[in-house]
Amino acid sequence: MTPDDGRPNVIARGWLWGLDYAYAAPRQLALVTAPWTLGRPRPVPRAWRTGSDDLAEVILLPGVYEHWTFLRPLGDALNAAGHRVEVVHGLGMNSRGIAETADRLGRALASKPPKGDGRVLVAHSKGGLIGKHLLISSRAAAAAAIEAAAGGDPADTAAAATATAEPTGPPLGVLGLVAVCTPFHGSPLAGLFFVPSIRAFLPDDETIVMLGRDESVNGRIVSVFGRFDPHIPGGSALEGATNVIVPASGHFRVLGSPHTHSAVLDGVRMLSSE
Repeated sequence: MTPDDGRPNVIARGWLWGLDYAYAAPRQLALVTAPWTLGRPRPVPRAWRTGSDDLAEVILLPGVYEHWTFLRPLGDALNAAGHRVEVVHGLGMNSRGIAETADRLGRALASKPPKGDGRVLVAHSKGGLIGKHLLISSRAAAAAAIEAAAGGDPADTAAAATATAEPTGPPLGVLGLVAVCTPFHGSPLAGLFFVPSIRAFLPDDETIVMLGRDESVNGRIVSVFGRFDPHIPGGSALEGATNVIVPASGHFRVLGSPHTHSAVLDGVRMLSSE
């Protein structure tokens, strides 16, 4: 560690970067392991369908170029703690725009009522931006803040928000968002790429700027991140949110840490009990 800012030195950062990709590679390959499917959505683990009705249902949102299988270790940990775990099929490798994907997510959630006591979005990286966009567009967090100020139940109010401007639409049941290693303020490293889906993370991107300016939803967000993230130099701390630093490093490898699993579980429980 360097004595001035607590960040790893250049050699350590290179080592941590390598470890990060060593973790990510087999997790990406998990997509092509058994059971095989052809022309159908890949089935989620059977155990994920069961859980306590007294606990919130968890919706997993992967990052860019990640399939939901990338988050299976986190999903397994949440399910082992008693939560039903769901995924949204049809997102592919999550390369579409943030706003478009948030709209797809909203429609998918509105078409199927939650099985437990509301829903909490659990996301990695870009998935956190999609989740925050949905909280803004559905007005869930803003409604929760107003209800809390009036002495009511913010979680119930957030859960009653709909995916459209029509208040009579199907409620989403979304109580909040737990985001792991999300670039809420973008990342300057996105400028090293020419691919639009990666350049969308530039700090001056229109969507990134909009999401950063709107702080009405931040109180319904728990941001979990490690001590060093090679992909997000500015970190994932979000003003007004509950920020949790876990004793791990990396952008991908953090997902495999038991400390992260514990922090995410605590975040889910906190959002669903408020």
